[in-house]
Amino acid sequence: MIDAPPLTPQHAFETLLAGNQRFVAGSPEHPNQDAARRAEVAPVQKPFAVLVGCSDSRLAAEIIFDRGLGDLFVVRTAGHVMGPEVLGSIEYGVSVLDCPLVVVLGHDACGAVAAARAAVQDGAPAGGYVRDVVEKVTPSVLAARAAGHTEDADFIAEHVRHTVDLLLDRSRTLAEAVEGGQVAVAGLSYRLADGTARLVTARGVGLPADTAS
Repeated sequence: MIDAPPLTPQHAFETLLAGNQRFVAGSPEHPNQDAARRAEVAPVQKPFAVLVGCSDSRLAAEIIFDRGLGDLFVVRTAGHVMGPEVLGSIEYGVSVLDCPLVVVLGHDACGAVAAARAAVQDGAPAGGYVRDVVEKVTPSVLAARAAGHTEDADFIAEHVRHTVDLLLDRSRTLAEAVEGGQVAVAGLSYRLADGTARLVTARGVGLPADTAS
């Protein structure tokens, strides 16, 4: 049975980043990935973070943060776009599973952001349900363009910030938990080549201030 004391938002954030540092250094510990952990979490789960990430195949959360079974409650969509099911999943992680940290994880060379940039520039909409993804990313692209940004990293950072703001605006459950100090929200940008996860924006007690404007 899982009987470890709950982590604070700050401790959860530090634990997550420590795992990423091990991954980047090529010295992962692969915690909580054995048979004993499998048996431990079978009856109950107590993840320490909700991770809302892009569905990109190069962004496997438990690998890049060097975590294991029962550590992360992961919600992934292309371009980490928000919909009712995503919001409900996040609220479940916060209100039912008592996760003290919510992380929005974007990354460079994101296909959803690239498609939205192309649609804005060329006026050629995507087909099928991909259009829904592109349309949800478009406000971030427009904001980045209005700010005079031209680099991919700036567009990604803007989309991460927009997603964090949108999440707190649409989920009263999460916003109240952040206001009450029980939960913090962090936006990270992941670099595919070197594996680093960089803080873009943070909301809540114990987390650093925004590092990108």
